[in-house]
Amino acid sequence: MKAVWRYIHAARNSYAALYAACETYGFILEPVDTPEGDVVCYSLNSVEFPRYKDEIAVAEQITIAGGPHASAAWEEVAEVADYVVIGEGERTLPRLLSALAAGMSGADIPGVATKAGGRNRIDHSVRLDGFPCFTRMKGYMEISRGCPFHCGYCQTPRLHGTKMHHRSREAIVEAASHYRDARFVTPNAFAYGSADGRTPDVEKLERLLSSMPNNNLYFGTFPCEVRPEFVTQETADLVVQYCANTKLHFGAQSGSNAVLTKMGRGHTLDDVYAALDACRSAGLEPVVDVIFGFPFETDEDEEATLALVKDVVRSGKVHVHYLMPLPGTPLAAAVPREVIPAVDRALGKLALSGRVTGAWHTKFD
Repeated sequence: MKAVWRYIHAARNSYAALYAACETYGFILEPVDTPEGDVVCYSLNSVEFPRYKDEIAVAEQITIAGGPHASAAWEEVAEVADYVVIGEGERTLPRLLSALAAGMSGADIPGVATKAGGRNRIDHSVRLDGFPCFTRMKGYMEISRGCPFHCGYCQTPRLHGTKMHHRSREAIVEAASHYRDARFVTPNAFAYGSADGRTPDVEKLERLLSSMPNNNLYFGTFPCEVRPEFVTQETADLVVQYCANTKLHFGAQSGSNAVLTKMGRGHTLDDVYAALDACRSAGLEPVVDVIFGFPFETDEDEEATLALVKDVVRSGKVHVHYLMPLPGTPLAAAVPREVIPAVDRALGKLALSGRVTGAWHTKFD
């Protein structure tokens, strides 16, 4: 049986991780630009699914779809794909491929869903040290998975659970030793090693960073951003002492405490300003994410977020997003609010300086 991976640039890190996992079980998922072979695997987010659903529906091969959108909206995806892998795929996908290679149906495998058979409960959780970050197909090193917070727009805790689990320091150091640049992926870099994921464990953070081999270490910047309440003088100083990045990327999401509370963000505006102060004191440039379009925002809330943006750009940069309601989240059915004209114009002017990037009036179907 020839199983292949439909290469999608947005899912390249999922490909690296699942290539390594499947290789462990004897399956080599070569990348392809069009369906071929016997089985084609896809990893799809909610932006990519509409672009590939027709291809999946007409493919002559057996099709397997996983990823954030497939996990959150499995019934929709099962309308076009033969099998849907829900949640973590490192164990489920090789099990499914093994069944298909033996000429069996995979409809009863835990973590798999089909249109006819419905969804099977997952019977395991993935231990990150049980699988390499990547092998031949390179990606970022995933150091933690899961998130204890409940942001209304985010799929992460719904896909990977609310309890963080971490790859061991020894495994991370060994993986990084083979490369000039060390870059990581995690829901919150400064939560690495934390028992509850809600407060930083500075000792374990320093132990990790100080153990890294002599390479360019990037930590607290894309794609391993941090939460603002985790940015303290201690954590910022660790970046300065051990890392190559001169920027620290964190999500504020709103300049309104009322909106932060309603979205379930779990921090306050004071935490954001404390993080900005810590960055400036340490000599790090803050790069801050904000989101417009929450349905419960008022004009005053938008103006408060704009005020925060103006404060940030005095010493840093802001990346602006427009709310995209994602399946499986509390805001899945939300209708994003239009950005008021005055805020729209002000953001446009700031964008001309290069201090503000992103999109704040994009609509999604």
